[in-house]
Amino acid sequence: MATVPAGPPAPPRRRPKNRKAQVERAAAEAFSAAGYHAVRMEAIAAKVGISAPALYRHYPSKYDLFRGAVLNLGRQLVDCTDFVDTEPQTTLHQVTSALIDVTLANRSSGGLYRWQSRYLRPQDQARLADQLRLVNRRIHKPLTALRPDLSPSQRWMLSAALLSVIGSIVDHRVPMSDDDIRALLTDVGLAVLSADLPAAGASQPEPPRPQLFSDAGLYESLLHASMRLFDMRGYRETSMEQVAAAVGMPTSGIYRYFSGKSDLLATAMRRAADRISGELSMILGADDHPRDVLTRLIAAYVATSFANPELAFVYYAERVNLAPADEVLLRNVQKSTIDSWVRLVTSAWPALTGIQARFRVHAAMALVVDVGRLVHYDGSPHSQACVRRLMEITLLGS
Repeated sequence: MATVPAGPPAPPRRRPKNRKAQVERAAAEAFSAAGYHAVRMEAIAAKVGISAPALYRHYPSKYDLFRGAVLNLGRQLVDCTDFVDTEPQTTLHQVTSALIDVTLANRSSGGLYRWQSRYLRPQDQARLADQLRLVNRRIHKPLTALRPDLSPSQRWMLSAALLSVIGSIVDHRVPMSDDDIRALLTDVGLAVLSADLPAAGASQPEPPRPQLFSDAGLYESLLHASMRLFDMRGYRETSMEQVAAAVGMPTSGIYRYFSGKSDLLATAMRRAADRISGELSMILGADDHPRDVLTRLIAAYVATSFANPELAFVYYAERVNLAPADEVLLRNVQKSTIDSWVRLVTSAWPALTGIQARFRVHAAMALVVDVGRLVHYDGSPHSQACVRRLMEITLLGS
């Protein structure tokens, strides 16, 4: 029997030049989708098409890979804004456009630095903070040339709002073409940077808003304490013993009210969603002009967010830890709330499509979180008035 001659040897498999970038992108998407604690190195290696030992040769631990993925996202924001100064208006447009492009390119992973960066070690948190400060200052430079009357705090508020509006697209998956997203975010972002913020001392105090969780009774106290701890420490880093200690009861006592930590999280999130939905229904029930109703709704939303600063952060950062059925329920309630906002916005501004309004609603809600964190949710009438003004511009233009 004749021997079939061997063919030419297969060419050696070469390591792609962009392998590190591939790994960090896959890691960023995984950590953003499932949270830091739920991701396994083996899953990331399989997604990239390499073995786990090969991945460990480049990143000795999951934390090293996590740090690299987060700081890579920050570095992209820094690199894209490194422009040679030209005419200030042109520079501001260039910076805004570059930030939008980078965020679009990382839409499936950008939530990592927004909601998971708390798991960075202090020195790495400082590096990320330095990156973001540099990006803000690059926005401030042309903004100051165009608007020299702005105070430093106003510049920070406007740049934070711009980054929040752009970054909001990583928090949802509403479909729209990239070109249409660019056009919408550019319009909203530049309108925000042009905002005339209320003068300090000119704002009237708002009626106090109730906290969505109280310390009245053990059941309510457990919900309140758990949400505060999830906000401060993270869901995975919070133990039932810590929740029990926060309310002064033995750990075993919690189980008379809740089956476990996931039940605490789900119940607290449902409670908050129900109360916000009820408040929304009362405001929407008013038979007034849509813009007047929207003004009242914005005021209520901002006041409630400032009275309950942990709520939005826990929702975005910890919903991955909900049981699947609870997550579906919460998403449906959230979608219903967004739908109500969208109907109101399109009634007030009929030229907007429903999709455009939906992007604007998500952007407006995101900036309440980000600007609120910038001012440490100080609750002052002036801070809330500024956030209301930014929210109005985001929803309805300047």
